[in-house]
Amino acid sequence: MRSPIIGITADSEKPGGYSKFPWYALRQNYCSAVREAGGVPVVLPHETSLVATYTGMIDGLLVSGGAFDVDPALFGAAERHGTVILKEGRTDFELGITQAMLKADKPILGICGGEQLLAVALGGTLIQHIPAEIKTPLAHEQPNPRNEPGHDVTIYEGTLLHKIGGAARAAVNSAHHQAVKDVPKNVTINAIAPDGVIEGIEDPSRKFCIGVQWHPEFHISSVDEKLFRAFIAACL
Repeated sequence: MRSPIIGITADSEKPGGYSKFPWYALRQNYCSAVREAGGVPVVLPHETSLVATYTGMIDGLLVSGGAFDVDPALFGAAERHGTVILKEGRTDFELGITQAMLKADKPILGICGGEQLLAVALGGTLIQHIPAEIKTPLAHEQPNPRNEPGHDVTIYEGTLLHKIGGAARAAVNSAHHQAVKDVPKNVTINAIAPDGVIEGIEDPSRKFCIGVQWHPEFHISSVDEKLFRAFIAACL
């Protein structure tokens, strides 16, 4: 049996730094976490015209995070908070391939901004800036290094994430200023932070469709490693 091919969305950057021309970026541990769990990581350039080709080629999709936001207009917001940063080309591609993978019912794992993108693709909405909407929020953009825990989350019993991780609580890292706000009835909230911020979602009607607000590719807890193994197993 061949190892499943996992498409990973990349970030996109303007000229400067690495190159004087536009360039893609992806932290190496996204790929190593997929490989260690038994998958073959393949980075996907933002070629929207190739969405159908990519969807037929890959066995699962990992939507990565990044320092940008989903356009609030995509979830029906009338105004845009001043902190919102857009990368329209990336969002157009990620939304297109996520919708295609949902239609094909192929496994999807959304991480941090990828969870937010997944939520919007499923019909949900987002908090545009946590400090503006949550009273006494945690430091969701943690001051300590990202390879250390920032806070704990509660994982709800009866969810697929709870079944996978085998734990009601987990330590997670945190690097976001937005979060999922509302989800449609068919989507389940599977994890929450102590301040009430949604930390995970899943669609139980699909083969494997989970988003988490933290970065499990850093393997902060055993739940993270188990999540990657379950994702790859669903892609077989």
